[in-house]
Amino acid sequence: MPSHFFKQYFETLGQKLNSIDIIELEQAVTMVRQTNQTGRKIIAIGNGGSAATASHMANDLGKGASYQRPREQRFRVVALTDNVSWMTALANDVSYESIFSEQLRNLGQAEDVLIAISGSGNSRNVLNAVEVAKELDMVTIGWMGYGGGALVDQVHVAVVADSHHMGRVEDVHTVLMHLTLSLIHISEPTRLG
Repeated sequence: MPSHFFKQYFETLGQKLNSIDIIELEQAVTMVRQTNQTGRKIIAIGNGGSAATASHMANDLGKGASYQRPREQRFRVVALTDNVSWMTALANDVSYESIFSEQLRNLGQAEDVLIAISGSGNSRNVLNAVEVAKELDMVTIGWMGYGGGALVDQVHVAVVADSHHMGRVEDVHTVLMHLTLSLIHISEPTRLG
């Protein structure tokens, strides 16, 4: 494997990370951090690699940011990608476009935070969920690439990875997830290593 490939990959990823709108990112992280202070939930969604990121984020906030903390400092978080039987029942009996929006009608409440992850920003099931979140007066955060797609104008806070390569977009989203967790633990520097 030519070593220049690795260097180029890392340089490209660094460029994509450096292009993130820091103001939007700060707003998104603040919204996530405040949920455990207000007793509100974080609900994460996405398709494919973004579904894995949503699930990973729920794990990291639910365990990593909550373990050994008092109840009032724990995160109430769920990834709607993780209930396979409910999701596939909706896909089979209603439509794939409703797999998140219908779950959200059961679980979402005003001031809960929806993190909508979509590489293209055009996933119909994600956009439908954002519409329901608005109906429920939830706060919406979008993580996307490809210029943001339709999602960029539908969420309260839009964090866009400046790439038209799905792998780089998903790389950035994974870093955003771990960055969010690190900022939650900013007062505990030993956990950042």
